[in-house]
Parts: sequence; C-alpha cells; structure tokens
Amino acid sequence: MASVPTATPLTPHQPGGVRRGQASQVAVYARALRRDLPALVSVVTIVVIVAASVFAGFLPIADPDDQELLLRNKPPMTAPLEEGQPPHLLGTDQLGRDVLSRLIYGSRISLAVGISGVLVSGTIGIVLGLLAGHYRGKVDDLVMRLVDLQMGFPSLLLALFILYVAGPGVGKVLLVLAITRWMIYTRLTRSLMLSLREEDFVQAARVIGCGDARIIVRHMLPNLLSPVLVLATLEVATMILVEAGLDFLGLGIQPPQTSWGLMLSQGRAYMTSAWWLVVFPGLAILVITLSFNLLAGWVRAVTDPVQRWRWLGQQPGAQ
Repeated sequence: MASVPTATPLTPHQPGGVRRGQASQVAVYARALRRDLPALVSVVTIVVIVAASVFAGFLPIADPDDQELLLRNKPPMTAPLEEGQPPHLLGTDQLGRDVLSRLIYGSRISLAVGISGVLVSGTIGIVLGLLAGHYRGKVDDLVMRLVDLQMGFPSLLLALFILYVAGPGVGKVLLVLAITRWMIYTRLTRSLMLSLREEDFVQAARVIGCGDARIIVRHMLPNLLSPVLVLATLEVATMILVEAGLDFLGLGIQPPQTSWGLMLSQGRAYMTSAWWLVVFPGLAILVITLSFNLLAGWVRAVTDPVQRWRWLGQQPGAQ
C-alpha cells in the first residue's frame, strides 16, 4: 500500500511559508477571475465606480450643485459657458447642473447605503442564525417565529410606513434596509448550522472541552463564509435597487443630496424633452446591479466544492 504523504510542518527556517501560501491562493483566484470574462468585467466596473465615487473631488468634473440656468436641459457634449471648464459630457439637468458629476457624487450614497445595509443586516441575521442553529430549542423557536413574522409582512409596505413616520434621510433608509433584509441571512445561516452541528469535527471540539463560543467562532463560522459571501454580494445589488426605489418615491434621499434614484425621480417629468436625465441614472443602476450579480455567480462557482476545480485549474477533489 502506498504511503500517504504528510504535510511538511512550518519550521522557524520557513518564516514566509504562510505568506507564500496566501499569495499563491490570491494568484489562483486571480487566474480564475481572468478565465471568466463577465466576472472580470463586472469587477473592473465595480472598482471603477467605487474609485470614482471615492476620489470624485479630484476628478476634472463640475461641482454637482453648480447651477447654470442658461444651460437648462442641454444634451450631452454641451460646451460650458465659461472657457476652461470641462464640457458637460452627459448633458445638464433642469437646473443646469452637470449630469455626470451628479451621477458620480450620487454613487457615493447609493453604494454606501447598499454596502452598509448589507453589513448591518448581515451582522444581525448571521448572529441570530448562529444562535438559533447551535442552541435549537426555545432560542430557535423564538428566532424563527420572528423570521416568519417579518417575512409574512410586506417589506416594501413596512419600509414606506417607517419612512413616512420617521421621515426621510440616509440613516433612516439604512435602518429600513437592515430591518427588512436580516431574515434572509438568518434562514441561510440556521440551515447551514443545523447540518454542521452534527459533523465529526464539531463533536470532537465538544469532547476536548471547547466552549460554545469557541465552537461557533473558530470551527463553524468559517464553514459558513462561502455561501454567506455569495448571498451578501447578491444583497448589495438588491439594496441598491430598493434604495433607488425609495428615493424615486420621495421617501429616501432628499435634495440637496443626490442619488441615482432621486435623479430618476427628478428627471421623469422631462423624459420626452431631455431623455438623458433618466437614461443615464437608469443605466448606472442597471450596470452596478448587473455587475454585482455576475460577481456573485463567479463567487458561487469558485467556492462550490464540486465545481470549483473548473475555475481554479485544480483536479477534482483537490483543496
């Protein structure tokens, strides 16, 4: 019988072993990303949009709040009134403001609300799912009844009610998104925990005296990261769409702040005379949500133990 090769332990003479292993893993995933053209394009698109929103103050664009009433509703590539100013590449709105600069600055709120909403709702949902799946019994019953109650109530109606009572604002929109989306993470985390808690490595951890907190954090949580990461990537796109819908209805972001949904709402009255006021914000929402969905599909593929070898260039069953 052939002997089973054993892993070489990391010795003091190999101080860079862990770093080299981590670097090689990054290189493997980078190669896998290059093999998937739609995912690569989506990552580049997300990086460009995020970079533009972060460094908007350093870009050669007009101030998003500067008004030039003589240039109201001008089409793309309109020249500015003052020499030396950049042209209005995407036209101007009903107050003569540059559409491109408002799109870039509006992406700050749309992306911030989407990503922050995922972090808040994901944290709440994952913690509750971990507790429900690990302890079962009364804790599980209480958490799942809360989930059933929340999912039985129309989330959009709940969001509209909260924003109508509390008033619009970035923080309140973020709160609404967290309240209406945490249940998805809870159900996924609980279902995964119910299968993991019976695994041999969890039973072994209990035998050697590990406490509940250590078992959950050190042994079970790492096994949940892949499916939760896929869900979180999808949820960013969902959060952006919901935030844009609330802004469009007038219950989200309010002027003088701007967001893509608010730009759609303000431009719908000029659809026949100034199409660019709704086309470009709509394209921005479409592009960013499609990019996150394509990225989520790639993340699911490379984290699937059955199919990941096709993308990572490994043999089936290789780690």
